[in-house]
Amino acid sequence: MKRIPAILIITGILAGCSIPAFAIEEISKNKSKQTHNLVSPAFFDDSSSSKKWGSPFQGATQKVEEVENKFDYVNMDWWVNFNDPILMQYIEKAVNYNHNLKIATISTKEYYQAVRMQFANQLPSITAGFAPAYVKMPNTTESGFQFAVPALANYEIDLFLKNRDKTKLARKNYEMALLDERSSYILVASAVGSTYFNIVKLDKDIELQKQITTHRKNIFDLMKKRHEQGITSTADTIRANKAYVESITELTELEKQRDSIINSFCTLIGESSENANQISRIEFQNINFTGKIPEYIPSDIIEQRPDYLKAVHNLERAGIDVRIAKKEFLPTFNIGGLALFNASDLGKMFNTTRMLSALGGGAFWDVFKGGAKIANLRLKKESYEKALENYQQTNLTSIQEINDSLLYIKKDSEKLNNTLKQEEFEEKDHNFYLKRYEKGIISKLDLEESKENLLTVNMLAVNQKIDVFIDYIGLYKSVGSKL
Repeated sequence: MKRIPAILIITGILAGCSIPAFAIEEISKNKSKQTHNLVSPAFFDDSSSSKKWGSPFQGATQKVEEVENKFDYVNMDWWVNFNDPILMQYIEKAVNYNHNLKIATISTKEYYQAVRMQFANQLPSITAGFAPAYVKMPNTTESGFQFAVPALANYEIDLFLKNRDKTKLARKNYEMALLDERSSYILVASAVGSTYFNIVKLDKDIELQKQITTHRKNIFDLMKKRHEQGITSTADTIRANKAYVESITELTELEKQRDSIINSFCTLIGESSENANQISRIEFQNINFTGKIPEYIPSDIIEQRPDYLKAVHNLERAGIDVRIAKKEFLPTFNIGGLALFNASDLGKMFNTTRMLSALGGGAFWDVFKGGAKIANLRLKKESYEKALENYQQTNLTSIQEINDSLLYIKKDSEKLNNTLKQEEFEEKDHNFYLKRYEKGIISKLDLEESKENLLTVNMLAVNQKIDVFIDYIGLYKSVGSKL
């Protein structure tokens, strides 16, 4: 009677577990024929389609590995060319404390754990437990406690390497996450540099705007006196007053822009905007770039861009997806085992005479799934075509962005050079006005207007110089920081 509870326990354990049964029902010949008619043999012919659906980059690309030193992502050596230790400190601070970068790094770790989880499916699984029970059989007076220690083992034989392909797929997702992480670091470093120089520009703009406002105030005061003397018309006086008020408004707008950008800058470097007043920066007259910007960049430089590399790995991933979808049509093979120790006395639990064991295997093949697997295969093929188009588009976009960056540098540099010449001429012209004023040839009003014209050109030169610096950063970003 004591063997009956053991059998009941085994039955209950097997019913509650997901391991395959040790035997499968015999399928009739008619059903077998129907099964073969559902699936075209072409789905199993890897040799005929591997070239189309496999990655065109197999053997050509290297695995993307996680970088421990995140400063390698942003290429700190390139930022040295700006000769600004303050900017370097902010880049380092952003790398260490920017929360979006921390999120990107954590995301890569999540994908890495997903790889390990998928790899676990290639290994056997073993489950053990302890199952005490109080048993009383019907039509008897016998009752008592029974103790069972079951151990279950299951292993899916990866005969067609489907699980291995799934692990490769998870690895591709991880490598793409690493490329997203690298892209995030490059984008944040570029944003820090661009925002920093915009703050420097606004500092200088505000300084010049204050001078312009002062001179427009002087012009208005002079025009007002001349109007009282009947020398200047009312219309000219009103226009001078209007220009003065507009200058004050422009100054307020510049100060608002600077405060807003500084707040954004604090967020980029992981600081609270409450510390905005503590943001130090270089003086405009001290900024300098000593690096060498190439006139031409070889087209294969795009292979360094994280978005290009991600498109390549995405195409490889889509090829693996197609391969896995094909293998879904194939049967699965499982081996399962059971070891059960059963006794009414814990002290005799692991006696081999009270041990029940079983070992078996099975093959399973989906006879009918309503066309789901065929649809899944077609879906994966469409996804592959989509990934291929995405790769080609990314390739074109990468070339365009690099060419645009070089074009902006060239044209903005030409504009800056022309403005610097204009600034030089304006400076000479103002000095000429100053000498004429000292000799009493022209009025102070003419001198003030000349100074305002010079300050306006000064501000234009400031803006264009910073534009060129930001163009440099744009090129750095377009080549994936490998400049």
